[in-house]
Amino acid sequence: MGLLADLEWLGLEPDQFDVASFRADPNGHPARQSNQDARYERELEHLATRSLIYPCVCSRRDIAHRVPHLEGEEPRYPGTCRMARIDPKVTSARRFIVPPDMVAFHDLRLGWQEQRPAQQCGDFLLRDRHDHWTYQYAVVVDDLVHDIDVVIRGEDLLASTGRQLMLARALERERMPVFLHHALLVNPDGRKLSKSHGDTGIREMRAAGWSREALFGMAAHHAGLQNDTRPLSLDDVAALFAP
Repeated sequence: MGLLADLEWLGLEPDQFDVASFRADPNGHPARQSNQDARYERELEHLATRSLIYPCVCSRRDIAHRVPHLEGEEPRYPGTCRMARIDPKVTSARRFIVPPDMVAFHDLRLGWQEQRPAQQCGDFLLRDRHDHWTYQYAVVVDDLVHDIDVVIRGEDLLASTGRQLMLARALERERMPVFLHHALLVNPDGRKLSKSHGDTGIREMRAAGWSREALFGMAAHHAGLQNDTRPLSLDDVAALFAP
């Protein structure tokens, strides 16, 4: 609800659902990821019938011990369980079989990109052993269902794009989204801003007396859309994204 309150204060409205209907029944609304177990199960079964996933009993600790990697570097899953023929009843965890192919795509900010997920991450989890859907899986299914055609997110997620495009193709998405990975806002020590670390959010800025026009102006400046931090109205913001 906090996110919806921030959007309302900014004067921004979601494209695909009515905010009032969400507020009336958040626990049953289709826009909420935690309500979509049936959808995720259905797509997982679709992958299973085509032998594109398999059960996995490896923990993160197991993988970290088996695969040498630098601190902060993503460990590549070595495929331990791919050929193990593990009984699906033993674990809820499911991994997607990553082919060795190169994935190429054009980022609207960073240009032409080429990634080989088999070397980056190997077969990746869609659901973990605690029955939790993974980010990599949930966002691909959601974007498919809602027909999201432009994905704008931080450049820390650039490495996820190739594997997500592979998964989208496996789910038989016909028209792939285009991507723009923006630069991150960071603290003086280089750490990206994050609510989980207690960094200032829109609610705190509102309480401190910021106007939405001032906030738009600062955001546009840091995003490289204008050369200074002058305040912007909603119409000004819309004009920045006009064709």
